[in-house]
Amino acid sequence: MAMGRVCLVVLLALALCLNVSLASKKKICDKGWECKGVYCCNQTISEIFTVDNFEELFAKRNTPVAHASGFWDYYSFINAASQFEGIGFGTTGGQLMQQKEIAAFLGNVAAETSCGYSVAVGGPLAWGLCYKEEMSPDQLYCDQKFLYPCAPGASYHGRGALPIYWNFNYGQIGEGLKLDLLNYPDMVSANATIGFLTAMWRWMNPIKPKQPSAHDVIVGNWKPTKNDTKSFRLPGFGMAINVLNGGLECGKGDIDAMSNRISHYLHFLDLMGIGREKAGENLDCDQQVPLNPVSTSATSR
Repeated sequence: MAMGRVCLVVLLALALCLNVSLASKKKICDKGWECKGVYCCNQTISEIFTVDNFEELFAKRNTPVAHASGFWDYYSFINAASQFEGIGFGTTGGQLMQQKEIAAFLGNVAAETSCGYSVAVGGPLAWGLCYKEEMSPDQLYCDQKFLYPCAPGASYHGRGALPIYWNFNYGQIGEGLKLDLLNYPDMVSANATIGFLTAMWRWMNPIKPKQPSAHDVIVGNWKPTKNDTKSFRLPGFGMAINVLNGGLECGKGDIDAMSNRISHYLHFLDLMGIGREKAGENLDCDQQVPLNPVSTSATSR
């Protein structure tokens, strides 16, 4: 009898230790092809952002006058997002945070690919994803001084949902995505999933070491240093603009390019049912010192 009690106590102790060990591990959620990882214990993007949402945000992209009519679609966006959901893209925080990041990302996408203007049908904010690449580029964007040598005859003009420029960016982003974009840059404008993938890579990665990514800024992972505070760089959508293209758009007052990004973000929050009142503080970067000044701004694109 005594031996039986001892054995029972030992078994209970082992079970307790096992439970503690399992509880101490990060929970991994598997949602099939869309998402697997810690972040995917939240809803995936396709669960909170539907094809109808996408169509409403980019209502005029397939009109005959759009330069990329028939190219961009919801399923290419979701296929690309599935490669980044596991590291937090659109899956960080609760549903509100997830929706705000989607709106912030797509707001920047729309601002950079729009062909809308003030009296355009549907309004100027309905024309995002009108382009898939820069039209009639005036240079090849090749600089042989950098790590990634240009392929013969290749043009590294702006392509993708958040357009990338220059051979060194095609090379670095291609390495990150395991795609040979340096030798085949046309892949970005030939395949919509790749066009979204390069944009998401830009969103999720900092331009330089010790700088935040746009993702980190939007989801609250980034905390400003004393130098950032002195430079008026504070958490908010404005700092995400600084990360993406601050050399051209920040610290220059209320310029159209910066304001256009903010307008798209607020509009998308409204269309997604979140409301612009949830946009947060520090929406602009008009007084912020650029993270990467104009002389090196090409590295941010």
